[in-house]
Amino acid sequence: MTANGKNTAFAKLLEYEKRSTHFSPGARSGSGPSEEWSGVTFSVGNIRMTCNIDRIGEILPCPQPTPVPGAKPWIIGLANVRGELLTVVDLAWFLTGIRTPLTARNRLLATSLNKAPIGLLIDEVFGQRHFLDSDAVPAELEEDSFLGEVVSKQHNLGNETWQELNLDQLFNSAEFLNGAAE
Repeated sequence: MTANGKNTAFAKLLEYEKRSTHFSPGARSGSGPSEEWSGVTFSVGNIRMTCNIDRIGEILPCPQPTPVPGAKPWIIGLANVRGELLTVVDLAWFLTGIRTPLTARNRLLATSLNKAPIGLLIDEVFGQRHFLDSDAVPAELEEDSFLGEVVSKQHNLGNETWQELNLDQLFNSAEFLNGAAE
């Protein structure tokens, strides 16, 4: 290869490096079509759901919680996770009034509400999937569906439908914020 050929190859490598430092996976660019985002996929009862992985700090097995006197029954209790107290909430129980059966497949989606650690107990985690905002359609829910307050979009991927859990709507609902028993 000639000296000129080496310089061209090196210049191309410098261009790749420059482009890679400005690349941000999942970031929106310009006003074009929406970009891809990553979601944690899981089940609540027999409903397949997803939420943005950026909102989940950790996925962990459910530790033994300590009950909280005077709390609503869907607040399972407090759990010590590496020295931090996590409020454990049974998501299905909160949404449907039906307690999640405890199995080896249960997991906690660790997130936070106003910097307070929350663990949402769910039935099972399936893994991570990639979604496009442009593929989202309005959620097809029954009129009296328990998901009506926390799901507004769904994603249809092949023969699978994933309801997109909106954690902001969940965490801003008056019922969720008032965990004190009547």
